[in-house]
Amino acid sequence: MANKILFVGGTGQISLPCVIEAKQAGHDVTVLNRGSLGDTLPAGVKQLTADFTDDDAYAAALAQQSWDTVCQFIAFTPDDVARDIRLLSGTARQYIFISSASAYQKPVETFPITEDVPLVNPYWAYSRNKADAESLLHSQTALPYTIVRPSHTIRTAFPTALGEGDTVLSRILEQKPIIVPGDGQALWTMTRSEDFAVPFVRLFGREEALNTAFHLTSDHAFPWTMIYQAVGRALDRKVDLVPVPSKVLARHHEPWREYLLGDKGYTVLFDNSKIKSVVGDFQCVKTLDELLATPLRLWNLNGGKAQLQPSAELDGLIESVIKGR
Repeated sequence: MANKILFVGGTGQISLPCVIEAKQAGHDVTVLNRGSLGDTLPAGVKQLTADFTDDDAYAAALAQQSWDTVCQFIAFTPDDVARDIRLLSGTARQYIFISSASAYQKPVETFPITEDVPLVNPYWAYSRNKADAESLLHSQTALPYTIVRPSHTIRTAFPTALGEGDTVLSRILEQKPIIVPGDGQALWTMTRSEDFAVPFVRLFGREEALNTAFHLTSDHAFPWTMIYQAVGRALDRKVDLVPVPSKVLARHHEPWREYLLGDKGYTVLFDNSKIKSVVGDFQCVKTLDELLATPLRLWNLNGGKAQLQPSAELDGLIESVIKGR
């Protein structure tokens, strides 16, 4: 059955594959965004143009519209969600809020993580804002909602533990040592966005998905040493890994404190039985080479090393930490 679906966002790391999957499933799909990336959307997807941060423009774009499901990918604070509750109550039969699995309790004490784990992350404001937005949804009855918590999703970028992106890729290519947090053996769960999209779209219109929360991840996890080695393999380089305790890294750079103590410094494994009980089983790729295939294809397509914009400041910090450990 075709439903009328709105994606707020729709061209991001997770949302674009979900738009594609929704269209392939036969739904009537519209995206609302600033319109700058409309050419990436599949044929037949409609577009509403508005700046989500402009209250008046956003309200005007939603006026006189009704939806079976609204998928909200770019709300990051309780205020964002409060505005959606005000604007969409009575016009949306289901509101899907994209939260974050990083909101779960830190340090991690539960293996595997279920949806019953408290949302208590004292290290990362991003995660706390997502958790507070969830609490707001739970506290109201005007807008039927579904909360979805992704963990690390992979589509266009190679994964890194410290958010160092181009800088660490540049160091790998130049055969400089790079940092791996802890002993590098913490198991980290990553999910291809295309694999995430399939069960996500199956949530549309399901009564049993209303007014509850799910995480949605792969069942496969890898130690950070293997992840970095796979990135090196993709770049045709051997990776020189230098282990540094996460708490030491956290003292050097506030974003590292957030990334590690608030997310990537722990073994993180998820029990996906709750969402599978609603949408059925789903498959995710099982190897790192499969996970990195799309980032590698885009890396080659976009010019490889020529596209990198490494940070001299961050590179210097990495070098200093390695020399001073």
